[in-house]
Amino acid sequence: MSLELVLITGMSGSGKSVALRALEDAGFYCVDNLPPELLLSFVALEQRASAPRVAIAMDVRSATSLPLVPRQLQELRHQGLQVRPLFLDANTDTLVRRFSETRRRHPLSSHGSAGASGDPAHDQRRALVDAIELERELLADLREQAHVIDTSVIRPSQLQAYVKSLLSAPMSQLTLVFESFAFKRGIPVDADFVFDVRMLPNPYYEPALRDLTGRDAPVIDFLRQHADVRQMYEHIERFLNHWLEPLARNHRSYVTVALGCTGGQHRSVYLVEALATAFGKRWTTLKRHRELDLG
Repeated sequence: MSLELVLITGMSGSGKSVALRALEDAGFYCVDNLPPELLLSFVALEQRASAPRVAIAMDVRSATSLPLVPRQLQELRHQGLQVRPLFLDANTDTLVRRFSETRRRHPLSSHGSAGASGDPAHDQRRALVDAIELERELLADLREQAHVIDTSVIRPSQLQAYVKSLLSAPMSQLTLVFESFAFKRGIPVDADFVFDVRMLPNPYYEPALRDLTGRDAPVIDFLRQHADVRQMYEHIERFLNHWLEPLARNHRSYVTVALGCTGGQHRSVYLVEALATAFGKRWTTLKRHRELDLG
């Protein structure tokens, strides 16, 4: 049995330590902030020790050697290892807020290019934003090759659940992640495809349905009655059926399909449930309901 390796990278403040704890709970041997130069030798050491599951976190503190990682991961795959790269991301406003609340210093803050405006708070924020944008540039190649998880509006417990659900999916084929969300809380930054379903009939305006969700039978019955809803479902299904095979041939491990409505409670939830059921007959399929999971 080959070693299973999960590599966690991502933006500073995005929750990498939370994800690493979830993997530790799942039985992985975890190492935080391993320098990329040591990756191959460390994995070889764990293979000699017959370790079955290893998780490694890397971040921008190793910026000068991060460009080594994509080639190293390819080499490990050629050796027969199961490699899962995960990239944790969040929007800039969220990252700024988290750094402000914790009073932590961004690892690239010394590279900030903020000018002196006469307002110390403004200059401090500008320097932090500059550091975050520089970090995005430095990590762009790693993000491109990984499955992205948007942590902007989710709690640590949600992130842990998402990570564990990803580990349950087999690595031998493409995994589809269907996610419902509310546009009023922002578009998920981890989405590969985004479908706007706000033009569909809204159960929110039916008093008997307002407090229910798209998983409840009365809401399902209401939406099924409308031709627009059926047509939207058919259009999304046709689009995905056309493009999933090319994505799988391109060696994509995960594809996240996000569907958004106003509140992320009725229409998007209903369509995620329906699409996940249909595509689950052929593909490995996971579901997320961002707003419902917030509880």
